[in-house]
Amino acid sequence: MLKIILHDDRHILPFNEPARDLRIQNKPLWLAQRDVLTPYVDREIEIRAGQQLPPIREETIVYRDNLFFDEHYIRAFLEAARKRKKPVRAAFSAHDPAFREHALPLSISYTQQDDIYLADLWYYPQGTATDEEPEPLVIDLQAREIGYYHVPTYMATEQGDLVFQVPLRALIAIDSWVHIFVADVIFGVFARGARFEARLNRDPFFKLKILATAMYEGKQVLSSSPLVKVGRNVVIDPTAVIHGPTIIGDNVTIGAGAVIDNCIIGDNVNISQGCQLLLSVVGDGAFLPFRAALFMTTLMDNSMVAQNTCLQMCVVGRNTFIGAGTTFTDFNLISAPIKARDGNGLLRDANRPVLGGCVGHNCRLGSGLVIYPARMIESDVVIAASPERRVIMKDVTYEDSDHHHLRGGHRHPRLYPRPGEQSSQGW
Repeated sequence: MLKIILHDDRHILPFNEPARDLRIQNKPLWLAQRDVLTPYVDREIEIRAGQQLPPIREETIVYRDNLFFDEHYIRAFLEAARKRKKPVRAAFSAHDPAFREHALPLSISYTQQDDIYLADLWYYPQGTATDEEPEPLVIDLQAREIGYYHVPTYMATEQGDLVFQVPLRALIAIDSWVHIFVADVIFGVFARGARFEARLNRDPFFKLKILATAMYEGKQVLSSSPLVKVGRNVVIDPTAVIHGPTIIGDNVTIGAGAVIDNCIIGDNVNISQGCQLLLSVVGDGAFLPFRAALFMTTLMDNSMVAQNTCLQMCVVGRNTFIGAGTTFTDFNLISAPIKARDGNGLLRDANRPVLGGCVGHNCRLGSGLVIYPARMIESDVVIAASPERRVIMKDVTYEDSDHHHLRGGHRHPRLYPRPGEQSSQGW
């Protein structure tokens, strides 16, 4: 089968990069797409924005490169599409809870058609050289309601406990940094745990195999090898606690007293003593000194979160430093909807009662900062904590960066300019 990739050149704030170059599940999005489709396709064509589809006369799948999808969705989509033997386009029901609650808010990529939403994923059984209009193909994401906060009565809302609608199949357009959080956490590590529980419930032989392996290894079930996948040349202190489903890459060091629960840890990562990592994705080459904490957070490659720093429901870009004792808050003390920027840069309701912040690539954040919920810090920004700016109450752009006024600030390069602007490297 042939695949045709439609380029989406829109840049995602605050990273100033197209979605295809950002990391989802610790892979560049374009690579994650390729890996999922490898069993089905044998060649590809890339189409620039504004170009027409070439007339192809063979089985073809077409998708825009800002889509994150997993193997479970693609398998269900192709099975249903091949049975129809007609051109189809991926679609969501407006009543699908996972799509309605997590994928649709802040998005600009879906086309509404009555009570369904069309995504930029097509299948042509005989190729694109046809006048037949693709029919909508709705694939149920098989959402399951899973709680993540048990709130005390004085913080409770009308909805009660805070829950995610976790899909067993994932497809989402990356139009906002919040969608990276959704793809990594809700449609990623949460969904992986939900699929594992679903398999345990329907397959008694699988359950017996897991129990037998845990007994043989002398470990608690969640710490056994079927749930904790460990790469090569990994050093784990015996006092560390690791619960699955967790994936640990190669050349990783995990220090004494660290706690890791349902995470993806990349290659060459150093996790020092007393760190707490829950439901998070940590990119290659990241460094977490002692007592750093990540909760439902994405930390991209080669970034560092210093000691006693807490990030909750955040997304941090590559090559970024966050100083000691910095806290990203995720809850509005006075009840008000949390707003975040959509794919057009406009502030809209994020549909999240709690949400952390986002830091772009190549940033340097000083110690002791407090960042309010859903605030963005643009790529290449430096913030030195001072009496005038210790609490970040609004988005921080490149023009607001402190390095413009600091001695030697010219040595901090601008690597990720906005479209139409030039980096300090002359790109």
